[in-house]
Amino acid sequence: MGGPFVRLLLVLAVPFSVASVDLDRMQATMSARFGAGGVQALRDWREMLQQAASLGEADKLRRTNDFFNRRIRFLDDDVVWGKPDYWATPLEFLGRGAGDCEDYAIAKYHSLIELGVPSSRLRMIYVRATLGAPGSTVQVAHMVLGYYAEPDAEPLVLDNLISDIRPASRRPDLAPVFSFGSEGVFVSGSNRPSSPVDRLSLWADLRLRMKAEGYEP
Repeated sequence: MGGPFVRLLLVLAVPFSVASVDLDRMQATMSARFGAGGVQALRDWREMLQQAASLGEADKLRRTNDFFNRRIRFLDDDVVWGKPDYWATPLEFLGRGAGDCEDYAIAKYHSLIELGVPSSRLRMIYVRATLGAPGSTVQVAHMVLGYYAEPDAEPLVLDNLISDIRPASRRPDLAPVFSFGSEGVFVSGSNRPSSPVDRLSLWADLRLRMKAEGYEP
């Protein structure tokens, strides 16, 4: 047997470095819920991870950021899921091909962990984002992914609103509220977690659904 099917299996067989993955279940999930398009999306994601695996961390950030920003349409949860607030798994995000800011940040976070970036360097950051020209007073709740080269370093910001990755000091339009990652929940301005991350109910529910799909970070 050869051709596209074998190539798909080879792409899917790329090992995840720090996650327990049931690739058969992931493929079955995508096929059952999203059809051939979902299986292709899974293949493309795995291929991106394979190509980025040997790169340095800066290039891993760029590849991951570009992959999701270019591929996925931004749509609100009530349009995509019929709910006011829903955190999609990376498979759901890819299968629908649409999602909101939390979904971009979550998918990038887990992709970078799979690429070997330490989870301690990554935090999802809730911010108030100012929209429009300088001087605008229009603000919305927004989430981005922050990369911290060191615990007290200025983070680089991976955002679906713009294509390039910038230091936080070059994003005056974003005002941080709190952040969270594997080490817990952080209030703005603190380098010490204030509570465990699983206290966030949406995060705990997300991890259960990811496990059911065949992915256990």
